[in-house]
Amino acid sequence: MSRTIAITGATGFIGSVVAKRLLEAGWQVRALVRSASLHKRQKNIELEWIAGELEATESLQRLISGTDAVLHCAGAVRGASQEDFEQVNVEGVARLVEVAAAQSPKPKFLLISSLAAREPQLSFYAASKHKGERALASLAKDMFWGVFRPPAVYGPGDREMLPLFQWMLRGLAPVIGSDKNRVSLLFVEDLAEAIISWFNNSSHSQRIYELHDGHQSGYSWQEIITVVERLKGRSIVRATIPVSFVKMLAALNLVTAKIVGGSPMLTPGKVRELIHVDWVADNTQLSSETGWIPRILLEEGLQQTIGPDI
Repeated sequence: MSRTIAITGATGFIGSVVAKRLLEAGWQVRALVRSASLHKRQKNIELEWIAGELEATESLQRLISGTDAVLHCAGAVRGASQEDFEQVNVEGVARLVEVAAAQSPKPKFLLISSLAAREPQLSFYAASKHKGERALASLAKDMFWGVFRPPAVYGPGDREMLPLFQWMLRGLAPVIGSDKNRVSLLFVEDLAEAIISWFNNSSHSQRIYELHDGHQSGYSWQEIITVVERLKGRSIVRATIPVSFVKMLAALNLVTAKIVGGSPMLTPGKVRELIHVDWVADNTQLSSETGWIPRILLEEGLQQTIGPDI
């Protein structure tokens, strides 16, 4: 019997991939879409679009009513102030959870957070993700819920990691921070499979899970560069960018945004995230509970992400 899932963020990078995989797995998918994002809707896939906003309770009720599950992928990743992030990452979560928890029967609820939530002191973004998790925990009542904290997610259609990989393919690797810094990565299709596995198999509520691609200790800058060099068949020049210079750019970015508006990506908080020494995740709990195993390591993931440019 087909089940129905409500999803937010289905026009974004992660949400669009997950929505497609859910349909392929036999789910009926109902997706919230803002009027400003109507043009981003995927073509040729049979999901039900609900026009509305996270700020509108009525929209969320139409989205969730009668569903078996809720997947909250929508999130703010750019901003100049705490409020820029909290409107979506905290208040949006709280509103969605309250509507879901009021349903009868209650749907199974999964929040896609971020590994950054592990270090809320670093940035407005990290703090907002942490607060969003706390909002879920405090408002869910007896609803079955879980939280995913993925690391840096990449794949075809990604706009955050792709520029870095493209620079490397051109022969230049910008390196910020210490060579000792380590980061876990996750290919977007593996994240989609993990989500489906959790909805199908998890029997433990109120859990927070970390995810990675199976590379247990994460990657250093050098290891990432070496993979790209192997794929490209030639060496890459490493360009170490002083942290002080990046911090100066971030400060200027923030001042400019406050004067003329806009939502910057590079901010002082983002720099603190970039130079943080440990972004290594741990798959153990999720894999043991659901049987999910990541299948795509960095080399194969880059081949799929970059394609013929390699």
